[in-house]
Amino acid sequence: MNQITLPIAELKPALTGLGKIISRSATLPVLRMIRIERNKDGWITLTGTDLERFVTVRLEQPSEGEPVLILVEHEDLHRITKRCGQDESVIIEKQSDEKALVTLPIGNQTTTEYLASLPAEEFPTVPRIKNDPVSLTNEIRQSLLEAFQCASHDETRQILQGAFIDLSDQKCQQIVGTDGRHLYASNTFTLPLKESILIPFNKFLGWREFNNDGEWQLRVEPAQKEAAGSVQISSRRWRFITRQIDGNYPNWRQVVPKPGDFKTRVQLSPATTESLIRLIPKIPCSDKVNHTIAINIVNHKLMLRGRSAESEKWTDLQIEGATVTGNPVLVYLNRNFLTKALSFGLTEIEIIDPLTPLRFVNDGRQMVIMPMRVDAAPPATSNKVPSGSEKTERSTMPRTNNTNGQTSAAPSNGNKTALETALEKIETVKSLCRESIQGLNSLGDSLKQIQRDQKSSEREVQTVRSTLEKLQHVKL
Repeated sequence: MNQITLPIAELKPALTGLGKIISRSATLPVLRMIRIERNKDGWITLTGTDLERFVTVRLEQPSEGEPVLILVEHEDLHRITKRCGQDESVIIEKQSDEKALVTLPIGNQTTTEYLASLPAEEFPTVPRIKNDPVSLTNEIRQSLLEAFQCASHDETRQILQGAFIDLSDQKCQQIVGTDGRHLYASNTFTLPLKESILIPFNKFLGWREFNNDGEWQLRVEPAQKEAAGSVQISSRRWRFITRQIDGNYPNWRQVVPKPGDFKTRVQLSPATTESLIRLIPKIPCSDKVNHTIAINIVNHKLMLRGRSAESEKWTDLQIEGATVTGNPVLVYLNRNFLTKALSFGLTEIEIIDPLTPLRFVNDGRQMVIMPMRVDAAPPATSNKVPSGSEKTERSTMPRTNNTNGQTSAAPSNGNKTALETALEKIETVKSLCRESIQGLNSLGDSLKQIQRDQKSSEREVQTVRSTLEKLQHVKL
């Protein structure tokens, strides 16, 4: 018996999760496929991959039947589930290496439909990480997700496109994420691991269903001589496997200001924090690129400063419920980063001066944000309102040393090392190759359409000829 029954109530969320990594435009047909397997114990699993990552989900209950393995396209199966009710099931049966048969209900009856398939051996081998699992507490999971939100999305800076579990100081292990303009570092924790890990971001990790599926467990496979290491994060029913990002993460600790350097501190209550999150999007903004806003401290009062595109003057809004100590200061920053820090619950703001990174902190977690440089900005102790001609510029983290002591392009847009320049060129070539492949695919589709049109035209011409021949034999 090579049939597999899939309940729609489980199949729909499974297809949603697998769709986080499966691309409908993948060049290789097998990368558009789902691997559906029933093992010898009756457990049914669905797996998808993009070659770099693998996602597997196990159904809630085992079923009877022999071991079987079937490949079907994700899009085809997703289309079929839309026609089924939540309390119904579909049955998939392997017919050959090229096709599978799906039986689905229609009212009180059933209908069948053939789906394209491929030989099971064409599906990439799913990695198996056998090292002992490490439990990740809710606090560590939260730190990972927050670090991912602060990671870079710049394809030329791959080393920053993930969350870094920094174990260089075993007494102060931390999780870090940065894009060069803001940096997140978690509170101290302890994991029984020997080496630091750099986990690339994928939207599947932030998916609500995966985060609500019980405790996370981490398995790590160290890098080999010719291959990067792998990481597996699993929940009760889901398993996510990805390759680690290869390279040396910048020494992020050097860009974090020393606690004794801060001259101004602002403490926000939980109620004030919530009201600020709602208020910030309403404050006028004339800078649609850097989304500039200002924190203005005057007479131990907290004010937020904004300006509309139509106005030459800045407007200050006084914020109640904030405890301010230290010197007056005016510092410009990206309002999106400010909102993110507050949404993370970082309710204490520490400021040195208008041009030095400011820090948001709470319970050991922190976010360091580079300020915006404003031309002719007033000094820290001045309350002068900037004129409408002032310009804002993005500021990035300074260059630092990496974790093995070598100079590295830390979160910065300044000069880059020869290695980073070479890596950027490689990524550029990869991008060009991808664009070329997409162009070839598009050209292939166009040629196929032309071929279809030509065949259609030939059929029409043949029909006309046949008609004319018949007419020639008609006697009037």
